[in-house]
Amino acid sequence: MQAAGASPSVPFCRASRRPSARLAARTAAAVLALAVAAAGCTGSDGGSGADTPSGAADAPGGAPARFYGQTIDWRDCGDDGARCGTFEVPLDYAEPGGERLEIAVRRIPATGSDPIGSLVVNPGGPGGSGFEYADSAARTVGEAVRERFDIVGFDPRGVDRSSPIACLDRSEMDDFIAVDFTGPGGGSDPADVGETGLRELARLNRGFVEGCREDSGDLMMHMGTDEVARDVDVLRSALGDDELTFLGKSYGTYIGAHYADRFPDRVRALVLDGALHPSADIVELGMRQAEGAEVALRSFVEACLEVADCPLGGPGDDVESATERLAGLLERAGREPLRSDLDDGRPANRSWLELGIHSALYSESSWPRLSTALDEAFDGDGTRLLRMAGDLYNRGDTAEYTNYTSALVAVNCSDRQSPRDIGAFEEAAERADKTAPLFGAPLTWGGLTCAYWPEEAVAEPEPLDAPGAPPILVVGTTRDSATPYAWARTMAGELESGVLLTREGDGHTAYGRGSDCVDSAVDTYLLRVEPPEKGTVCP
Repeated sequence: MQAAGASPSVPFCRASRRPSARLAARTAAAVLALAVAAAGCTGSDGGSGADTPSGAADAPGGAPARFYGQTIDWRDCGDDGARCGTFEVPLDYAEPGGERLEIAVRRIPATGSDPIGSLVVNPGGPGGSGFEYADSAARTVGEAVRERFDIVGFDPRGVDRSSPIACLDRSEMDDFIAVDFTGPGGGSDPADVGETGLRELARLNRGFVEGCREDSGDLMMHMGTDEVARDVDVLRSALGDDELTFLGKSYGTYIGAHYADRFPDRVRALVLDGALHPSADIVELGMRQAEGAEVALRSFVEACLEVADCPLGGPGDDVESATERLAGLLERAGREPLRSDLDDGRPANRSWLELGIHSALYSESSWPRLSTALDEAFDGDGTRLLRMAGDLYNRGDTAEYTNYTSALVAVNCSDRQSPRDIGAFEEAAERADKTAPLFGAPLTWGGLTCAYWPEEAVAEPEPLDAPGAPPILVVGTTRDSATPYAWARTMAGELESGVLLTREGDGHTAYGRGSDCVDSAVDTYLLRVEPPEKGTVCP
């Protein structure tokens, strides 16, 4: 889940980038966190409509009834009749009378006069803004779906507009995302970091956790996906829907699976596109994601070699030699960073270049840009790859990060078990380097932050089988660069009512990516709750 050095988990799906000045400095982030707490979180005596148990009849057994049946105060907020508002959830569902969080939500009304209800969407991440994604989803879902559903996106707890978690300032985040092992005593190879590299990895990852603790307090203890799923049910109630219709991409599939497992009788239709492995620990997740990235890289290289101006070779060259040429470029950058025209202070070192390459593998539409960037890199200019790496973590050339990376790491570490010994990561990185030579070691190191995450904040592994839920559609792409196809098979198999739809192809996720077969199957399922036949494969 990480593509370079000590960088955080590589996102399972990239969120749309919206540069923010929230994290301009550690002190400013701390002040902001306090302001958010004052504005959006109240104690049990606060004057909120959520105290009125008007939705008690809609609350599932064991859920805090005071949060159900909320009325969202919608306001105009954009084109297509978009309306925005907030609703409240408890910080800790075990203490519903305690602090509250405000969750930001955006709704784009159905285009037809006879809507079925709401289609709640999430773009992944973790850390992606569903609030922003609602606009994109409204443009990419099928016309018939758009006619019958309001498109609703929300920022999950701790993300962007919803009581955002903060952990590091910009310069600290740069160091954390792309640690440079080339300093005195260090090495350029993430599979063999040496004692200096181990100490630097430990320092950076401990520092991230301490930054979260200092700037965000109790919020970091309640960032897990199970609590997000409970927030989704509060949202369902506030929208006035008896059952949930949901489209989750990438990490969003994990939200949907948790929802189905906790509220199987509240499911109408769930599309889980680009599924996460439902139960792998943080090390296994990184190693397997690396293998998926290598499959996607091979597909890019094969396509590149078919054209005469491929920077990795030309027609007649083999994939192995072309990949070795790419590895040589990275080794060169590991010894001495390439030049860069950016003025944001980032060196074009091996770690940032790896991130730029991985970023482009999320979509075939980015392959021409990657070819151009690699051509420039072989000439010694890493500027374009640096920009592509910044896209992966919502960082502009000179802009601050959004809080995307802080939320990404916090959620992953809250959801997944992790070894507590750095030696376990070192051993795993060595193994991963053999099965995935380009991405294996750095992606495996990506989970190291979780070795220092508070153990009491980490979920215990439980099966996500959702007994009693209606059919749930799981979609997998065979050469997905971020969520390997095997994960979709696993999730569909673990869900009692899971139905797997396969897309033969490249890129991350399948729905809305040009396959009429996939789009038709998903649209039919969303509209009529009729899944395709099990084993359906779309070219």
